[in-house]
Amino acid sequence: MAKRMIEGVEIETGSGNVFADLGLPDAEKLKIKSGLVIEITRAVRRLGLTQEEAGRRMGIPQPKVSGMMRGDFANLSERKLMECLNRLGYDIEIKVRPAAEPIGHLTLAIA
Repeated sequence: MAKRMIEGVEIETGSGNVFADLGLPDAEKLKIKSGLVIEITRAVRRLGLTQEEAGRRMGIPQPKVSGMMRGDFANLSERKLMECLNRLGYDIEIKVRPAAEPIGHLTLAIA
């Protein structure tokens, strides 16, 4: 992360992944999961679903929907979150390509 001074205040530019910037383990996974949860929340609102209706449609209990919409998604896998989006009417495309570096990265692109 790059540091610079603006009006006497040191500013540190983030990496683009707040979870990595905080030093959390599995930062890339957390970024992917949080992006999926954001899209699920948008879809639920766009469809005008209650948490109970959303839970039935996604195949998870309402308390998990509530927790997820409040940012508690640790107990949900990326696969389950993708399944929830599918059940809310979203297509998901997984694209694999050779990495530019020795170890590849996970990214989430929202159309």
